[in-house]
Amino acid sequence: MSTTPNRRMVAVVLLIPVVVTIALWAFAWPAARISPRNLPLGIAGSVPAADRLQQQLEQHGDAFEIHRFDDGAAARTAIEDRVVYGAVVITPKGPQLLTASAASPMVAQLLREAVTARALAGNQVRVTDVVTAPAGDPRGSALGASILPLAIAGVAAGSAVTMLRLRGGRAAGALIGVAALVGIAAAALTDSWLGAITGDWWTEAGALGLTALAIGATVAGLAALIGPSGVGLGALLMVLLGNPFSGITSAPELLPQPLGAVGQLLPPGAGGSLLRSVAFFDGSAAGGTALTLGLWAAAGLTAVLVGGRRRTPTAAAPRIRRPGAGPGGLSAPPEQPCTPAVADGGARRSCYGSRSCWVTGARPRRAAR
Repeated sequence: MSTTPNRRMVAVVLLIPVVVTIALWAFAWPAARISPRNLPLGIAGSVPAADRLQQQLEQHGDAFEIHRFDDGAAARTAIEDRVVYGAVVITPKGPQLLTASAASPMVAQLLREAVTARALAGNQVRVTDVVTAPAGDPRGSALGASILPLAIAGVAAGSAVTMLRLRGGRAAGALIGVAALVGIAAAALTDSWLGAITGDWWTEAGALGLTALAIGATVAGLAALIGPSGVGLGALLMVLLGNPFSGITSAPELLPQPLGAVGQLLPPGAGGSLLRSVAFFDGSAAGGTALTLGLWAAAGLTAVLVGGRRRTPTAAAPRIRRPGAGPGGLSAPPEQPCTPAVADGGARRSCYGSRSCWVTGARPRRAAR
C-alpha cells in the first residue's frame, strides 16, 4: 500500500493548525498590544510652559515623539501635512489640544486622555479637531474595513491569472484591467454611497486600484517564478501578515514595533496610508506610500513578464528496445497516426500530445530475407 495518501493526510492535519496559529498571532497579538510608540505629537507656545509640558509627556517613556513649533498656526500646518497626529498649544487662556480624527480616531481619543488626564491634570483643555473624520464614517470603521477586501481582490486576481495560465502581456493586461475596475467600484461604494472618504473621486479610485494592482501583481509574479505555490505565499504575505500589520484601524505607531514599520512597507499598509492622505489631507505625505505601491506593482508585473517567457519543455518520446538497432539496442518507435488502422499483433497505442502517437508493445517483425 502506497504511503503517499497517508503523508498527504498528515500534511493536511499539521498544516491547517499552523496556518490558523499564524493568523491568530498576526491579527490578535497586535490588537491586544495597542499603545503609543514614538507617536508624533507637537508642542507650541511659550518656552518655559512648553518645556514643562514636554518633560511631563516624556515621563511616559518612548510613547511620544515630540515636535516643537513656534505657534499654533505652525502646529496646524504640521497636522494638515501629516507630520504630527496632534499638538498641544500653550496659550494665555490655557492649553489647547489640536487633533485630527481623520488621521486616526483612535489616536485622537488617546491624545485627549493623555493630555487632559495626565500631562495637564487639573487644567481645562480646549480640544479642536483640525481635520475631522467624515460624517459618514466618524469612527473610521468603513475605511479600516476597506483594506481587507482589496487584499482579497488582489489575491483573487493573481490566482485567476495563474489558474487560467495567462502569460506575459495578457497576464499583465488582465491584472491592470482588474485593478482599474476594482478601484472604480471601491470608490463608488466608499465615497459615492457610504461617504466614508471625501477626497477627489478619481484620485481615490487610483489609490484603491494601485493597491489592488500591487497585491495582485505580487501574487501572480510569485506564481510565475516559483509555480502555483507562489499563490499561497502571496496570500500569506498580503492577507495574513500585510492586513493586520497595516495599522489602518488604529495607526502604525500604535502597533508593536517593528511590525508597524514593516506593515507600511507592504501593499496593504501603504495602500491604507495612501488612501487616508488623498481622502482627507489633499495628498499630503502620499509620495512615499505611492512609491512603495508602485515598486511592488512594477516588481510583480516584471516577474509576470519574465515568467511568461519560459516554455515548458516537450516530453521526450519513450525509447524501446528493437532488434537491429544501434548501440544499446534502443531506438524511437515509428510515429504513426492515431487511427483505428494502427494494429500490430496486440500492440498498445499510447498517445503523446495532440498530433501523433507511438505504437508500443508490438512484437518485432523479422526483416525480409
